[in-house]
This record gives sequence, C-alpha cells and structure tokens, in this order.
Amino acid sequence: QVQLVESGGGLVQPGGSLRLSCAASGSIFSIYTMAWYRQAPGKQRELVAAITSGGRTNYADSVKGRFTISRDNAKNTVYLQMNGLKPEDTAVYYCSASLNSVSYWGQGTQVTVSS
Repeated sequence: QVQLVESGGGLVQPGGSLRLSCAASGSIFSIYTMAWYRQAPGKQRELVAAITSGGRTNYADSVKGRFTISRDNAKNTVYLQMNGLKPEDTAVYYCSASLNSVSYWGQGTQVTVSS
C-alpha cells in the first residue's frame, strides 16, 4: 500500500512556472514507477510524465521541453517542474505510483494557468 500526497498547485500566469511535489509513504518508494497525470474539465485523464525506478523518463508530446519529472528516493518524493505554462495546461494534476500492474493515486492538486 502506498499513500501519495501532492502539493504545489496554484494559479499562475501564462509563461510562468510551478513545481509540483508528491510525497509517498507506506512502501519502498524506490521500486515504483512514478508518474504525473492530469485531467481537465470534460476531458479524460492523460499521462503527463513518468519516471521508472531506474530513472528513465517519458513525456507527453504536449509538455516535452517544458516539463521535467524527477525523483528523490531519499525523500520518497517525485517532482514535476513545469515551465512555460500555457492555459491549456490547466487541470487537476495527479501523482501515481505503479508496480506490477497495481497503481496508487493521490488526491490531486489544481493547476490553473490564466492571466
């Protein structure tokens, strides 16, 4: 069992930056693939970025070059650095931890990009 708590969301102007954090507890954090998903109103949840236990990363095409996912296994935390934010990045962002087809989810944090 893994418990995930996201933080760092908020309101930011277009072109601005935010860093999301996801603190994990309850299991061996380092063995999980960690990911950030987002869900905008009226849309399906989509993968934003993921990082494996070995540090391999992948990104949605829409965020490549703007977002960076990283993890600190000593702190049981995964981060999403978001630069160059656009209004279309507005969504609830969710952290997930996956291992052997089992996934755990956080409660989500709202990111709003607006002037």
